[in-house]
Amino acid sequence: MVDLAPEIAIIGAGMAGLTCARALQKRGLNSVIFDKGRGLGGRMATRRADGGFQFDHGAQYLSARDSGFADMLHRAEAAGAVARWPENKEPTAFVGIPGMTGLAKHLSEGLEIRRATRVQRIVPAEGRWQLEWQDGKALFDRVIITVPAPQVAPLLPQTDEFNTALETVEMDPCLTLMMSLPHGFDLPFVTRRTPDEDISWIACDSTKPGRPGETCVVAQASRDWSLRHLDLELDSIAERMLHLVNQIIGTGPNVAPVYMSAHRWRYAFVATPLGQPYLNDRASTLFAGGDWCLGAKAEHAWISGRGIADALAESL
Repeated sequence: MVDLAPEIAIIGAGMAGLTCARALQKRGLNSVIFDKGRGLGGRMATRRADGGFQFDHGAQYLSARDSGFADMLHRAEAAGAVARWPENKEPTAFVGIPGMTGLAKHLSEGLEIRRATRVQRIVPAEGRWQLEWQDGKALFDRVIITVPAPQVAPLLPQTDEFNTALETVEMDPCLTLMMSLPHGFDLPFVTRRTPDEDISWIACDSTKPGRPGETCVVAQASRDWSLRHLDLELDSIAERMLHLVNQIIGTGPNVAPVYMSAHRWRYAFVATPLGQPYLNDRASTLFAGGDWCLGAKAEHAWISGRGIADALAESL
């Protein structure tokens, strides 16, 4: 039993942060989640645009090997937050409803979340941890950081014990093209995965259950192509990716998308994981975790978030 429940802050409302908060809540421990974005889900992202266009421009689907993660997905399916995507030809593939953010919204129910709040620093203060953001600050007894590994160290003092471990983690970028095709034009496939080509993934996003009727396509560039073009303007990235995609799907040079935009994911994939579920300080008052601890899948973020919640609760 916890005599005096600690004040807990979680930075990041992606899979790891939301999972951790829910697991803590089940143990009678409440938390406050801070996220720099207005939406939820991190890379479980959905972009909507005027005209009825919708794109899952981050994680394309979820699959489960861990039994606990699979149970969570099945419960979310029963609640209508995810559905199977059989067109992907993976029997354990799920997608959020009505977009990938649907699962994040489901996981966030009953949690306290402060959106559009970018935490800039975490410093020791009065025997606790002080979070500082643009127009405010607050003290917490426990802090859990679930942002991508390269974004953890800048939040902490230079002497923090996490920094050496964080330097071993490598994450790769991914550039994404979102486009809607003219009426009457359909892709010659539902998905196309070619890891060794410049365009490594193409999906007809509108084939996913619960999506609008417009033909919406998501294409993701390979690691090498993304690295070479990472710092271009988004409009330039979109034009260059469109040229490559046109060569694949055969729209021809004169068929222009009805809608087109690009997104830059600087930390999309885990190339070299930490090799353990999370980091924690000696006093178990500061934790860091996410998919970057174990691998490149949302499942790894879920395992990390659950692991942090268990460790924090046991430390009390």
